[in-house]
Amino acid sequence: MAIKLKKSYKFALRSSLLITFFVSALFVAFLLDKGRLDWPYAILFAVICFIVCFVVIQIRVERFIYRRIKKIYDDVSLLESTSFSSKPVTTDMKTLTEEIEKFAEGKKIEIDTLKIREEYRRDFLGNVSHELKTPLFTVQGYILTLLDGAMNDKKLRQKYLQRASKGVERLIYIVKDLDLITKLEVGDLKLAREDFDIIELIQNTFDLLEMKAAQKQIALVFDMEYPNPVYVNADREKIQQVISNLLVNSIKYGHANGTTEVSVENLIKNKVIIRVTDNGSGIPKQHIPRLFERFYRVDQSGSRSEGGSGLGLSIVKHIIEAHGEKIYVESEVGIGSEFSFTLEKTAKRVE
Repeated sequence: MAIKLKKSYKFALRSSLLITFFVSALFVAFLLDKGRLDWPYAILFAVICFIVCFVVIQIRVERFIYRRIKKIYDDVSLLESTSFSSKPVTTDMKTLTEEIEKFAEGKKIEIDTLKIREEYRRDFLGNVSHELKTPLFTVQGYILTLLDGAMNDKKLRQKYLQRASKGVERLIYIVKDLDLITKLEVGDLKLAREDFDIIELIQNTFDLLEMKAAQKQIALVFDMEYPNPVYVNADREKIQQVISNLLVNSIKYGHANGTTEVSVENLIKNKVIIRVTDNGSGIPKQHIPRLFERFYRVDQSGSRSEGGSGLGLSIVKHIIEAHGEKIYVESEVGIGSEFSFTLEKTAKRVE
């Protein structure tokens, strides 16, 4: 849609004044030379000269310059640039230059964003392919072995079917995480907010992960005793998933005989901050900005010995952001890591 044009008369006005000044000066000089200087006549000449120059210049500018400038605006507005179509624009060259520069800067940002997204898309597809390939080939290998005659051996058949089943479970685990993170990213996941005791929820998560932690000889503890409940308003199931993912990460990459400590602190009047701190190997600083990317791993060797879908921290980040909250990470190599996130504290006390 064509934009609304607002004409500018600055160019014609300044040009007319300049021409009038020089022509009038020459005219006065001519009259002085002839000895017939008549100031009222000279002033009338200057006024007529100015009016004629202004009208002629403005008409010529509108015909040969403004029409072209308007066409440029109309062509650019087809690209749906809100900066062009949101208000009337003047057609002087300064305004045109400013608008074009603003438009070019906006398009440059869009292009840079698209390049980043394209690179991210390539990385994502490569990571998905890599993550799915291993369990798929594993399942395929066991099934083909069974079809080649191994199914006749009852013990071997059961062993291979169990291993194939584990491969299928891993595939399902990855697909479920992908489905969840997709819903979180497009805002399609509705949160079932309720008031609940965060201390109780953390303790329940400790109980669920007790055996996993015991295998690595890692203690899951609170930083202190919490005799009173701390109520928050959030999606209970999703927050349990957040805490579980953070605890599982600390167990995976923690040292034997280590400790993972959870604390709940008042941040401001209506906020609490939950901290998950471990004394594991820590994370190098160059990896911290990318920790919450899908499939990103600090260990770039491609090893999958620790399992997982590679989506845990990304899911954590999206769940917390879906609640309108923030997540933070601090880490020192050889000392440990601390992940923390905020939640809305509720004034309601549930018995």
